[in-house]
Amino acid sequence: MKRPLSIVLFLTYSAVLFAVAYWLGYANWPLTALGLAQSNIPAEAQAVFDPFWEAWNLVDEQYFDQPVEPNTLMQGAIEGMLATLGDQNTRYLPPALEESARQSMEGEIQGIGVLVEMVEGQITVVSPFEGSPAERAGIRPGDVLLEADGVNLAEMDLSAAAELIRGPAGTTVNLLVLRGEETLEFEVTRDVVQIPSVRGEILEGDVAYLRLSRFGNRTPEELQATLDYLLAQNPQGMILDLRNNPGGGLESSVDIADQFLDEGVVLVERFGTGRERVFRSTDSGIAEEIPLVVLINEGSASASEVLAGAIRDRDRGTLVGETSFGKGTVQTWHVLSNGGGVRITTARWLTPDGVWVDEDGLTPDVVVPSPEVQPEQPADDTQLQAAIEQLREMTGDTAVQSSGAIP
Repeated sequence: MKRPLSIVLFLTYSAVLFAVAYWLGYANWPLTALGLAQSNIPAEAQAVFDPFWEAWNLVDEQYFDQPVEPNTLMQGAIEGMLATLGDQNTRYLPPALEESARQSMEGEIQGIGVLVEMVEGQITVVSPFEGSPAERAGIRPGDVLLEADGVNLAEMDLSAAAELIRGPAGTTVNLLVLRGEETLEFEVTRDVVQIPSVRGEILEGDVAYLRLSRFGNRTPEELQATLDYLLAQNPQGMILDLRNNPGGGLESSVDIADQFLDEGVVLVERFGTGRERVFRSTDSGIAEEIPLVVLINEGSASASEVLAGAIRDRDRGTLVGETSFGKGTVQTWHVLSNGGGVRITTARWLTPDGVWVDEDGLTPDVVVPSPEVQPEQPADDTQLQAAIEQLREMTGDTAVQSSGAIP
């Protein structure tokens, strides 16, 4: 497996290199002075790419709709090459999406600061972040985004719409919003928005509720601060909510698992060569003893499954909810010279018991379907109520009640 991976990385680099070289040559730039002379290209690549350049030249010379943009052809070549691998997680990101993905991992973006999801084909606001430009402008949960700067969002996917709405701090975007049966217009000034990934609260009955929405670079520090606050209240048990958490950084998931697990295996990373790397927790976590229930659903993926799988296999807590998404591979991120990026799948990861969750996911100990309607109150959240009931059984404490407020 090592050779195919090296070839993928080599071909990705070569595609960008050839495209840049072609464009510079077309513009009469001195390629030799820039280190892009043909003599620097391995002979193996020259032979492999002969048909590619034959097709490129035919398009450039004969395609009926001229001129053809070389940069578009280059990006399409990379996307097509990666698509042939048949791995949806190995992919190319254009420069704008690469930048926004890295900003998100750092816990901040430049934009209006609103979480959206697709509901019945409409881009719908889940919630604006606290203190965000969207909140200050009056955007509310449930609002449907119809247009951004006059562009119809109805036929866009979420990523394309988000890219359109985001922008540099200090610039504005005009949004057309549907609220109930009323159409409203908002002019929102973009800003640098901090994206929280951890929330916590003490529910009635001395239950600590801990919500992780993703695994970003700052999540371990956010978790430490939230755990300090929650555990200072001497809760009887804790509910860790990983529902609809799409994952994030592998190292971040291991650091977070370390707070809940004593010394032992968190996961095993297995490469195509058969080599393995074992990630272990230490004995320094501050939440290793508290009774624990973990909420998962079909939106819990990747790093969420790393954490939930380790908790299950180590007999640290009970999983409640629905079978998780099932993403059992590891990707590395690489920035290209044009500002875009590629995500390359480099390994599988296995739970401490050696289980590969890919496509199958994690089956909870207590299966509870998601509510058909998004619950507005904790009492309507049947999965949360089942988690609280599990804590009551684990602690034997009738003081653990099934009511309270979730942040």
